[in-house]
Amino acid sequence: MTRRHTSIDGNVVQRNAKGFDRIPRQSHYFSAPKNHLHDTHYMLQDAMTTSVESPFRIIVVGGGIAGVAASHMLHKAGIDHVVLERRPIVATPEGGSLFIYPHGSRILEQLHCLNVVEKGTVPPGRWLVRLPDGEKLMNSGFFGYLKENHGYGILIFERPKFLQDLYDTLPDKSRVRTNCPVQDIRQDDDGVEVVLANGEIERGDLVLGCDGVYSLVRSVMWENANRQFPGMITAKEKTAIKANWYCLVFVTPGIPELGTTEVNVINGPKHSHMFTLTPHRGFFAVYFLLDEPCPWPKRGRRFTDQDMEELAASVADHPLTETVVFAEAWKRRLRASVVHLEEGVLDHWYHGRIALAGDSAHKVMPNMGLGGNSGIESVAVLTNHLRKMLVDNNWTKPSKSALEKALAGYQAERLERMRHIFSFSSNLSQGWSTPWYKFLALWVLPMLPDRSLVGEMSAIISSAPTLNFVEAGRFPSGRVPWNYEVKKTLVSKEGGGVKTSKLGGMGVLIALTAMIYLYRASSL
Repeated sequence: MTRRHTSIDGNVVQRNAKGFDRIPRQSHYFSAPKNHLHDTHYMLQDAMTTSVESPFRIIVVGGGIAGVAASHMLHKAGIDHVVLERRPIVATPEGGSLFIYPHGSRILEQLHCLNVVEKGTVPPGRWLVRLPDGEKLMNSGFFGYLKENHGYGILIFERPKFLQDLYDTLPDKSRVRTNCPVQDIRQDDDGVEVVLANGEIERGDLVLGCDGVYSLVRSVMWENANRQFPGMITAKEKTAIKANWYCLVFVTPGIPELGTTEVNVINGPKHSHMFTLTPHRGFFAVYFLLDEPCPWPKRGRRFTDQDMEELAASVADHPLTETVVFAEAWKRRLRASVVHLEEGVLDHWYHGRIALAGDSAHKVMPNMGLGGNSGIESVAVLTNHLRKMLVDNNWTKPSKSALEKALAGYQAERLERMRHIFSFSSNLSQGWSTPWYKFLALWVLPMLPDRSLVGEMSAIISSAPTLNFVEAGRFPSGRVPWNYEVKKTLVSKEGGGVKTSKLGGMGVLIALTAMIYLYRASSL
């Protein structure tokens, strides 16, 4: 069995059933200048992967965390692919901190890159919630209890370093092409073509959009879906991902007077502070509430350096602790930016030969650090379904109906979980934006036993997916078992039952606290 690919200069490329080129030194992509052609003979070396690469080819658009993780996982599954990144480098010096929870680390262990990415990381110590004057309101052992529950702690990364390490540990970096902005996507009965800005054409069987919250791939998918089934993608869904907050983000060297392992939160009515300390880096974020939501397709305003200075000046005198004010941290910044914080979960994650993963399908508030983990999860689940499809088809090219079944299974497996993670993250990221959230922040969270909120997070962690065709190795376990099938109730040794559909056992305590609050108010 061969596949014929035609390049823009008319040359014909034939590929056999194993996915190897029959013409030596021929590229997977199509370009007229032959001195740019790369060697694409590719042998899988990992004993855990399939020994024959399939004739099914995936074009991944976007070389961020989800896109690079996809390259790792597709390699493990023996699935032919290429990753297209529009920027000249993968790990641009942007963003602040990144939290990887134990369930994310478990997948990284399956990819044999955890030992590399975890080097130099320092586990977080205490979780401190402070009042606007810097006084401590809550001092929680949240992170330590999570480690007890799962046998492995949270890892804190500088986002560019994590992405660089993820890229550096790829089995085959030639799969990732930089400086490759996508111009158009075209589908036909036999496959899909991705047209690059320079005229080159990548041809495959599926496009995976890992290209972020303003995804071009998603826009093309929506157009195709509504052309084939008018009204399938509604305006309500298109505007489901929206920003209610924007954030001043900056990174500093370590600031010992603020601590070395603490995660601090300071809430307020229109803005909140969150800062995480390690011995070598400080990661700071100031969240500002927008006057009105900013839904897709609107793009938030582009902030200048002057805008950043003005935002920083507006909170310059705010205490971060009992002894340090914001301006003292701001003056030590190494880099800074202002970003809008979009959040939302779409109803449709695929159509035809296009699928979505990561921020293009689901984006959550960053305060609880579940965004990067969720993107890795989604790619893992999609890889599981695609590999099963290929195994069921004896590693021959699948039919359109087989592909449809695999993508439908992927969406069904992920949608409910991501809606819960979205709700969980959003509820714990609102500061004092309304009287209700102020009440929760001042009266409820400080009264909760540490293990109550830990139980909520443990329910998310323990029920997370992995690559189901790769052994988890010697990844540790704790008091809470790893069990992906647990979806309704998780029972731990000390925490009791924890529901995953809402805020679980917190609801009872919230109700009791509300009655106490109303009683006190009526007696004044």
